[in-house]
Amino acid sequence: MHLRRLSLTNFRSLTRLDADLPQRAIVLTGQNAQGKTSVLEAIYFLAAFTSFQTNVDRQMVNFHEAKNPLAVTRLVAEYQRGKTKHRLEARLILESTGATGQRLRKEILLDGVKRQANDVIGHFNAVIFVPQMSQIIEGGPDERRRYLNLALAQAVPAYARTLSDYSQAVTQRNALLKALNEGMGNGNQLEVWDEALVQHGAQLIHWRIQAVQEIERFASRIHHELTRGAEILRLAYEPAYDPLPKPDGQFGLKLDTTIDRSSIGLKDIQEGFLTQLKTIRGEEIARGVTTIGPHRDDLRFIINKADVSNYGSRGQIRTTLLALKLAEVEWMKERTGEYPVILLDEVMAELDASRRADLLQYVTQESQVLFTATDLTLFESEFTEGAEIWDVKDGVVTPRTK
Repeated sequence: MHLRRLSLTNFRSLTRLDADLPQRAIVLTGQNAQGKTSVLEAIYFLAAFTSFQTNVDRQMVNFHEAKNPLAVTRLVAEYQRGKTKHRLEARLILESTGATGQRLRKEILLDGVKRQANDVIGHFNAVIFVPQMSQIIEGGPDERRRYLNLALAQAVPAYARTLSDYSQAVTQRNALLKALNEGMGNGNQLEVWDEALVQHGAQLIHWRIQAVQEIERFASRIHHELTRGAEILRLAYEPAYDPLPKPDGQFGLKLDTTIDRSSIGLKDIQEGFLTQLKTIRGEEIARGVTTIGPHRDDLRFIINKADVSNYGSRGQIRTTLLALKLAEVEWMKERTGEYPVILLDEVMAELDASRRADLLQYVTQESQVLFTATDLTLFESEFTEGAEIWDVKDGVVTPRTK
């Protein structure tokens, strides 16, 4: 995967950017709040059609442009996937709906043809690493589910569409459960939503089982190398509906227990999921909410049998996150046949000298990588001499001439 050209119009503080990108590493340098991270955010948005900075798309529209009755933000990537060149464009269109109201439309075009975002995710791939992503480990289950969803949507065809269909089924089923709890609604309709929940949810569980096991294989090896063999990292997928049969009288499995669900087929997951929904139907009506399914899954990170989120040091959390993101790169390459574009925001400042050297060794071999940094001295001189340096100031990006 090679991002050949990036064009941005009215994206954050970047009113206009047109730049050709070389295959070699690029370092965007400058003081804070100049627009360096916005460049990475724009590239990642073209891969996932969501931001790692915000859940509100309108915040990406340039502040001054947003004051107009019609504001348009454009992001265009020209890239090569295999031997084929493509052009991907995203438009964020902010329109006035009255005296004070605004609405935002999102348009996606792949090679000049309008497409739904869920059908284009994964055509252009990028992996992002920013320091605040420690919330994947330290935050709540929703942060870890978001991580899984964003990674799988890029690498597993139809994942994004299936996730969207599942989320709609959960919303409709919850509305019906609430109505039944209040003495309204038709209980027979639960059969319909149970079937929809099982059809889409079992597929998500099946994909997550496979993906976590595959990512763990890379993450465990990378983490072992980063810690010089001192620690063993394991990823523990915790599905809210667990298709793995429990021994009689056992309510759950210990966190440090190695669990292999890879042999469980999709049909078995579907049948077990449906049976469990029927078993707890009375409880769910009483609570007015769907209590099991992929929307309540979790992912845990275990080092030497201890949960990193609860017992990990700051250094262990950083190393675990670094191993996870580098593993995501390798996993995506294995899944898609292409290395994703790697985006690293102020990562060097978060690592000690040995970890910085390790990172550069991993990411500058075959992949295209973009760094942001306020201090170029954090990079080895040999690296900076071979990299492209871009200065960023007040939303203007200026490549340095050698």
